[in-house]
This record gives sequence, structure tokens and C-alpha cells, in this order.
Amino acid sequence: MTSDLTMTAFQMLRSLAWALVAAVSFSFAMGLAIKVFDWLSSDINEWEEIKKGNLGVALIFVAMILAVGLVLYKVI
Repeated sequence: MTSDLTMTAFQMLRSLAWALVAAVSFSFAMGLAIKVFDWLSSDINEWEEIKKGNLGVALIFVAMILAVGLVLYKVI
């Protein structure tokens, strides 16, 4: 009985550790993707355009974040 409880606790901690690794790697990859997108489109300041209410730029950002998220979801 104690062995089963110990094994269950170990599996729970292992799952929590993997969830933490996935969250950290997801946030790092998302930040990297946004930086690369900013670097590739250096002609416009996307953040200022979004603050001005430019819906087109906001939709491009949303699409990029969703695309990177879907790719990372399959990898992680």
C-alpha cells in the first residue's frame, strides 16, 4: 500500500515538473518568435500600431501567436 502511494506521489511530481518545463519552454519560444517577427518587420512599429487601434496588425500578431502555439503544442 505504501509503495503504491509513493509511486503515485512520484508520478504526480514528475507530471508537475514536465508541466513546468513545458510552460517555460513555451514562453521562451513565444518570446523568441515575437522578437524574430519584430526583427523581420523592422519598417513598422507593431506595438505602436496596436496601441493606435490598428486591427490588421493585431490580427497578424494573433495569427502568429496561434501558429507558434499550435506548433509548440505538437512538439511539447
